[in-house]
Amino acid sequence: MKPLVTLPAHFDGNAIILDTPFTLQPDDKLLVTILKSEINADEREEWNASSLSQLNKAYSTDEPEYSLSLVKEPNPENKNERR
Repeated sequence: MKPLVTLPAHFDGNAIILDTPFTLQPDDKLLVTILKSEINADEREEWNASSLSQLNKAYSTDEPEYSLSLVKEPNPENKNERR
């Protein structure tokens, strides 16, 4: 299997234009992902509500507190670690 290559590109109204030089061969298979430059207000609100909901689940008030005694192996790079 050939390796996958990701390249920036844009659509000029007529064709997809690669922003980085790259040689393509006839019949090369391509996957195209469209990155919308704008989302409408309703879609943005849906994403914001979903994000907030997930954050509330992750940091809810009934989340248990974990004591340092439960740490099995301290992170040596953690400068704030209490011993």
